[in-house]
Amino acid sequence: MRAKYYIPILLFFPVLVIQITVIPLIAINGIIPDLIIILLVFYTMRNNQIYGTVLGFIFGFLFDLLTGTLLGSSMLAKTTSGFIAGYFSNENKRENYFKSYNFALIVLLCSVLNSVIISFFSSVDVNTNLVAMIFQLGLLPGFYTSIISLIIIIFYPRRSFS
Repeated sequence: MRAKYYIPILLFFPVLVIQITVIPLIAINGIIPDLIIILLVFYTMRNNQIYGTVLGFIFGFLFDLLTGTLLGSSMLAKTTSGFIAGYFSNENKRENYFKSYNFALIVLLCSVLNSVIISFFSSVDVNTNLVAMIFQLGLLPGFYTSIISLIIIIFYPRRSFS
């Protein structure tokens, strides 16, 4: 098989270790960015929608198994995020997305969707307001993740060597 199928899965494990150990140290009021979504959106936009959907399923399944969260919540959330990110995987505009702030906006959309789906399954408090829950557990982690994704825009090569 080709290396493009193995590299994202091999990169997933160090990113997962960083996500579990280092990222909670930079939490702001319990809000943490999701590095796995950034990796998922990056590889989805480099390839295509079907690739991103399958990769999101694999990332979510491995995340659920290795972290011990509710089995299926991250699977559904990351599969949906990979599917949505695949809409922006246009072969003609791919380089423009990585060189501008459009990448951060796509990460924002996918991260908010991911956070809302996960919070829907993990939130058991019926006394909270739905709008407040979506804002606190969906939008704020999405904004934080999109700010972290600006690092990819900064370090992405400005020209292709091929």
